[in-house]
Amino acid sequence: MRNVVIIGSGPAGYTAAIYTARANLNPLLIEGLQVGGQLSITTDVENFPGFPEGVMGPELMEAMKKQAARFGTDFMSALVTKADFSQRPFRLWTDDEQIQAKAVIICSGASARLIGLEAEKKLIGYGVSTCATCDGYFFRGKEIIVVGGGDSALEEATFLTKFASKVSVIHRRDKLRASKIMQDKAFRNPKIHFVWDSVVDDIYDVEARNVRGVKLRNLKSHEMTDFKTDGVFVAIGHEPNTQIFSGQIEMDANGYIVTHEGTKTSIPGVFAAGDVQDHVYRQAISAAGTGCMAAIDAERFLEHSE
Repeated sequence: MRNVVIIGSGPAGYTAAIYTARANLNPLLIEGLQVGGQLSITTDVENFPGFPEGVMGPELMEAMKKQAARFGTDFMSALVTKADFSQRPFRLWTDDEQIQAKAVIICSGASARLIGLEAEKKLIGYGVSTCATCDGYFFRGKEIIVVGGGDSALEEATFLTKFASKVSVIHRRDKLRASKIMQDKAFRNPKIHFVWDSVVDDIYDVEARNVRGVKLRNLKSHEMTDFKTDGVFVAIGHEPNTQIFSGQIEMDANGYIVTHEGTKTSIPGVFAAGDVQDHVYRQAISAAGTGCMAAIDAERFLEHSE
């Protein structure tokens, strides 16, 4: 029986662990498949306060983990495969065991949807990105592409024009899904260009560990073209990692956990923090902030439910 179990090991999970551990709650943090969350595959992080020279994503996560360990967090290298929130104590299952918890903090994050290319996986952090706010700064004066056609793609493209000399939006259709206001803004921007009816079939150059260009395929003419670019920003949406909580906890239409009064979910004693409930900001610092809030909310809940 644990006082608090934290699911997920990104900035939200580690911050929740630091705070609950310092409150003498002896939390258990179940790390999930990607230890350190999305930051574990991010190279330079330049916008996390306190690091004037920037910090590597994995290094920042390692430092947070050590801090959580220092105050007495227990870590389990496993994936939660099933949860039962129908009564307290709550029950969680991994492949090997069942864990009972008086309170649960869900920090399982969201995964950026990727195109699905082998080269894309290998070049993440080396010119392929899923976050303009995180990485746009590294592309000053360069020509880049954004893949997608919704609001988030046009938002990323517009933001990237602050740095890049040219942004080409690659979209598989001949019209955008984005809202009218976002479209008007993008069409008016002289730095944004559109490549219609096209998909990215390959990204160069894995050997050089650097993006030099992409292979585009026109879906109507089937013509293949080599397109020179210094960076690829994939903006085809995010998928919250909430499938195992489906039907037990209130979520929005896209599967993000709905929170109210801070980090409370529809189930008393279950809290959610980070990208699993935030589809707007999706930053390491905002995830860490909600991790802190969830820990305080859990501590207060336990105090009043003993």
